[in-house]
Amino acid sequence: MATPSKISAVAEITNDFKESNAAVLTEYRGLSVAQLKQLRVSLGLDTKFSVVKNTLTAIAAKEAGVEAFDGQLAGPTAIAFIKGDAVAAAKSLTDFAKANKQLVIKTGYFEGKALNAAEVAALAALESRELQLAKVAGILKAPAAAAARIIDALRLKLEEEGGAVAPAADEAPAAEEAPAEAAAEEAAAPAEAAEAATEEN
Repeated sequence: MATPSKISAVAEITNDFKESNAAVLTEYRGLSVAQLKQLRVSLGLDTKFSVVKNTLTAIAAKEAGVEAFDGQLAGPTAIAFIKGDAVAAAKSLTDFAKANKQLVIKTGYFEGKALNAAEVAALAALESRELQLAKVAGILKAPAAAAARIIDALRLKLEEEGGAVAPAADEAPAAEEAPAEAAAEEAAAPAEAAEAATEEN
């Protein structure tokens, strides 16, 4: 007969399965409490690394509709329930497993698809969501930068063209000055003739 504590444990694991977009099944035989704490910290807040009982986990997985762990629940078992970036979590797990041979990655699933150990490693080798977003941001930024360069080039071209026209504009007043000077000379000529006639008289 199931005890209230077991029923509660199954419900919690079932809920963890349902709320996660990915999960990785591991065997942690030989890892110390300090090492498990270190692993949990490296996984971040969006991944719950839980030590579980195999029989209760089998029931919970069945209730959650998860078949990826069938026949894999043996030995000291812990599951990484991933609610955030699955690539980043898989990378943290594989990096920790490389440094700590006691952690064995057995199987997993990602968005409903079962993954073997090699496929979990392949998932870890992909680019993280943060890096993908950074690249997308770079791509989105590129056209704006290109547009800015084009606008700047047009501005420089217009300034250069304006500079070339400017001397012609500066020369225009000089051209207008010539008729004005001629008119002044013509106006002065009768006055000079009158003065000459007065002197003769």
